[in-house]
Amino acid sequence: MSARILIADDEEIVIRSCLRILDGDDFQVEAVQDGREALRKIEENPYDVMILDIMMPNMDGLEVLRRVKETHPNLDVIMITGLSQIDTAVQAMKLGAFDYISKPFEPDELKLVVQRALERRRLLQENLTLKSELSSKYRFENIIGLSPQMQAVYRLIAQCAPTSSTVLITGESGTGKELIARAIHYNSLRKDKPFVAVDCNALSENLLESELFGHVKGAFTSAVVNKKGMFEVAGSGTLFLDEIGNISMSIQAKLLRVLQEREFRAVGDTRTLIANFRLVTATNKDLKAMVAAGTFRDDLYYRINIFPIHAPALRERKGDIPALAYHFLKVFSAELGKKITDISEGALSTLVNYGWPGNVRELENVMHRAAILTSDNVIRQAHLVNIVDSSQPQADLAVPRTGDELKRVKKAAREKSVEEIEKQFVLEALKRNEWNVTKSAEETGMQRPNFQALMKKYTIRVRDTEHDGDPNDTPDAS
Repeated sequence: MSARILIADDEEIVIRSCLRILDGDDFQVEAVQDGREALRKIEENPYDVMILDIMMPNMDGLEVLRRVKETHPNLDVIMITGLSQIDTAVQAMKLGAFDYISKPFEPDELKLVVQRALERRRLLQENLTLKSELSSKYRFENIIGLSPQMQAVYRLIAQCAPTSSTVLITGESGTGKELIARAIHYNSLRKDKPFVAVDCNALSENLLESELFGHVKGAFTSAVVNKKGMFEVAGSGTLFLDEIGNISMSIQAKLLRVLQEREFRAVGDTRTLIANFRLVTATNKDLKAMVAAGTFRDDLYYRINIFPIHAPALRERKGDIPALAYHFLKVFSAELGKKITDISEGALSTLVNYGWPGNVRELENVMHRAAILTSDNVIRQAHLVNIVDSSQPQADLAVPRTGDELKRVKKAAREKSVEEIEKQFVLEALKRNEWNVTKSAEETGMQRPNFQALMKKYTIRVRDTEHDGDPNDTPDAS
C-alpha cells in the first residue's frame, strides 16, 4: 500500500516543488497552507509522514509539531527550515521531529529523508507486530493441555501474572518451564518490557557473574569494552534464570543481595544501578533437598520460592499427548512444506503408551523426525523410529495407491515377516540347546555353516566362540 504524506507549508512554490519531487514514487501526497488545517487533516486521515514548515500562518510549525506528537506520537514529522532557523530546528528535534531540511533543498535530499522516515515506520510496525504475536503466542490459554494437571498450572499462571511476585517453576527437563515463564511475562503488566532468559547451566561461575551483573572495561583481562549485564538489560521487564539450582554458592550470595537491596553494580564499576526486574526462576532439581545438604542457600530458596509452580511430566498427563502430537505435526508440516494431516491409530497408541523420559521436548523431536520420514499425509508407527522397538511388528503400513505399489508393499511385508520368523527360529534353537551352535544346527536339521549364516544375518553371536558348548555362554542379538 502506498505511503500517505501530508505537506504543510504556506508557500505555494514549496508545495509545488515537494509534489513534483515526490511524484511517481507511489506516494499519496496532500498539501495544506495553514497550521490549523494541517491538524484537522491529521485528525480526519491517517498519514505516514508529515512535511512541516516552521513558519506557518495562524499557528507556527513548532506548535503544530507539539500537538501532533501529543495525539499521534508515531507520525514522523520532517521540518522545513530557513537558513536562519537552525536553532529552531534543533528545538523541533527535541520536541520529537524526525529530521529537518533547510531551504532551498535538493530533490534527492527530500526523497532520502522521506524514505528514511518510512523505513523507520516500517521497522516500528514490524516490532509492534512481533510483540503482538509474542503476546498472543504466550497467552497461557494457548499452552496445550486439557488435563487436570495443566488446568492447575493455568490457574496459577493467571493468579501470579498480574503481580510482581518472584516465581519458582519446578519440573523435569523438557516439561516446558520456559514456556510457563514466558506465559507469566506476556500476561503481566510488564509484557511490553524485555523478557531476558539466562541458562545458568551453560556458563562458568565467572562468566555467569559477568553475564548477570555486566562489567566495565578493564575489570579483568578480557574485559576490553563495557558490557551490560542481564540485570540491566531486563530493566523493568522479566529476568528468567533457568536451572538456578546449578549456580555456585558465591553467585547465590550475590543474587540474594540484589533481591534484598534491589540494586547492583557491574563488575569493576563504582556506580550503583537499580534492579527493577521481576525474577522468575526454574529448576529440575530438588532445591529443598539441596538446602538440607548445604549446597543451596536457605535464605535464597525462600526468596525465590514465593510463588511455586510445578510443570508436570508428560507421562503424568498422557491425555494431552494426542493434542500435543497434532500441534507439532501442524508446525512441522508447514515448516517442511508437506500436507500431513493425520496420525494412524497404531502410531497414536504408541505415542500415548510411551514413557517419555524427555517429556514434551522429546515428543517434539519425535514428531519432527516422523514428519520428515513420511511420504504421504499420515504419520505411522514405522515413522516413530526414535521410540518404536524395531523388533516388534507394526500393523499400520502405508496403504498402497497403485497395483505396483501394492506389489512392493506385499513383497516388503513378506520379507519382513520372514526375517522376524528366521530371527526367532535361530534364537529359540540356541535357547533350547544352551547356546551351543553345533547342537542347535543338528536339532534343526541344518548344516552348521548355514545356521551360522543366519546368526550372522541377524547379528546373533555367542560371546565366547572358543567355548561353544559352555552352558554359561549367552548370545548377543541386535
